[in-house]
Parts: sequence; structure tokens; C-alpha cells
Amino acid sequence: MQLSKHFQLKEFTKSQIAARNGISNNPDAYHIENLKLLCMHVLEPTRAYFNRVVAITSGYRSPQLCQAIGSLLTSQHAKGMAADFEINGISNKEVSDWIYLNLHYDQLILEYWTAEEANSGWIHVSYNSDKNRKEYLQAYKNQNNKTVYKALP
Repeated sequence: MQLSKHFQLKEFTKSQIAARNGISNNPDAYHIENLKLLCMHVLEPTRAYFNRVVAITSGYRSPQLCQAIGSLLTSQHAKGMAADFEINGISNKEVSDWIYLNLHYDQLILEYWTAEEANSGWIHVSYNSDKNRKEYLQAYKNQNNKTVYKALP
């Protein structure tokens, strides 16, 4: 199923953990509509601007998949509102800064990126048709190896 010009549903439902464990990761119409909105408002404009493939590394997560990976059932991934992605050859910081400055989104997280490795980490982005907070954060591990978030820019 085509969600938008450059994105297919299978990109957002593919999961090695689901496949290994026989977990269904099929979204319903509500989730699919949210994924379409995410594509239209964030992912397609990002792909158009950078003129490169936006590689989805995590998209929709069914309740069973959330439980299997230790994710919350209230996660925006579980609602079809979020995706994690990268663009090969472009710094995740550059991409996330561009989204911050140019697009409407709910939450934008630069996950585990370091200045020493431009392509480190990944980008989490969500879109909520009810209310977009335009929250821009960076996730990193502190000295106790606990994930913490700080506001950007």
C-alpha cells in the first residue's frame, strides 16, 4: 500500500523482532491515516529537500511488538504517528535542524548523535493532527548510562 509518493506501508511495518517471533504488526485504518499524515507533512518534504532516500528504521508498532521490545503502548509509534529514520550520507543533526526550522511536527528527537560521528544515531519524528508541540530534543546516555533528553537548539 502506497502511503505517499515515496513511502509504502511495508517500510513502516517491517520488524525483524516481529518476524522472528510471529508477531502481527499490521496497522488498522486509524494508524494508516496517521502514517499518511506523517509522510505528507514531514517525511515527503524532507525527502524533497535533501533529494535522497529517507530510510525508515522503525515505524508503526503493534501492541504485541511494543511489549516484545519494551516500548510503551502509549508510544506515538503505537499510534502510527512516529517514525525513526536516517538519510545516508547526510548528518542526522543537519537533517533534524532542517526539520526544526522548516516543518510542522509534534516531536523531533536527535537520538544518540555525537559531533564526533556525523552519521551517528538516528532521528525520531512524530506528527499529531490534533496538536503539534514542535518539541526538539536530543537523547543521549549520561554518566550512569541512563538515557536523558535535553531541549534543542
